[in-house]
Amino acid sequence: MLKNTKNRGLGRAITKRQKIAIAGVTTLGAAALAISAVPGNAQTTTAEAPTGKVAYSNEQIKDVKGSVTDQLARDSVKAQEMSAKHKAAVAAAKHRAAVAAAKHRAAKATAAKKKAEAERKAKEAASRSAKRIQVKPVAAKTYANNLDGWIREALDIMKKHNIPGTYDGLYRNTMRESSGNPNAINNWDINAQNGIPSIGLLQVIKPTFDAYHVPGTAFSQYDPVANLTAAANYAADRYGSIDNVNSAY
Repeated sequence: MLKNTKNRGLGRAITKRQKIAIAGVTTLGAAALAISAVPGNAQTTTAEAPTGKVAYSNEQIKDVKGSVTDQLARDSVKAQEMSAKHKAAVAAAKHRAAVAAAKHRAAKATAAKKKAEAERKAKEAASRSAKRIQVKPVAAKTYANNLDGWIREALDIMKKHNIPGTYDGLYRNTMRESSGNPNAINNWDINAQNGIPSIGLLQVIKPTFDAYHVPGTAFSQYDPVANLTAAANYAADRYGSIDNVNSAY
């Protein structure tokens, strides 16, 4: 009876120790199996062995938990780094797209500005051209077909060629030489005898007319304007001006 009582007391002592030692063990059934396998006469060994194993299992669990925590932390850091890189790549891509779009808009605006400027210049040129076309040309100056008209036309031509002379000088000498007849011809003087009669308003011989003919006038001694200008040109070369001629010259 005493032995049985002691054994029951020992069983209660072992069970209490096991409950305290297996706080970190995940499966209660495994601990109970270990206790039931202990022999009845190995009291000290049975009490000490489970305590050592349980302590070792707690450290293992702590190590596992620490490893898992560290791995999770590393995975979290990697995930954060990948996310940050992805965000940075997306931001860079957006920035490049924005820069490209800005350049495109700037180029488009520049092209539009150049086109508008070209169109403006073209319109201005067309407008100037239209204005020039609309300007009525100045009517050509006309002269009367008489002595007054011939003298006035001759004076305008003489002015262009810097040939001196006045209306009075032309008129006065014309009236003395031919009385204003453009077809007048001298068939009796020495020139006529030599085959080169004096002809026209200012009675010019052929060699003199040819030598002093004024460009832009008819090449005929009988043409009144051509005759007047050739005679005035000759008089300017020999006498300084037709105005200085007061007799046969």
